[in-house]
Amino acid sequence: MTRAFNVIIERDSEGYYVGTVPELRGCHTQAKSLDTLMKRVREAIEVCLEAEGEEIEPFEFVGMQRLWLEV
Repeated sequence: MTRAFNVIIERDSEGYYVGTVPELRGCHTQAKSLDTLMKRVREAIEVCLEAEGEEIEPFEFVGMQRLWLEV
């Protein structure tokens, strides 16, 4: 069975890419390059799916919004 997952990718202050899969609680990883990150994200998804079983309901990705606040 093929499933699609949304991956949010950010870059931290040290230059690492951080990938998070919102549909899977605790599913995130990091790497120095995007290619390595995506390999690691696939591995992380597989591990999370094994732990969670088939109880995961997919999210519908709507979009991203950046919000600026003065603090």
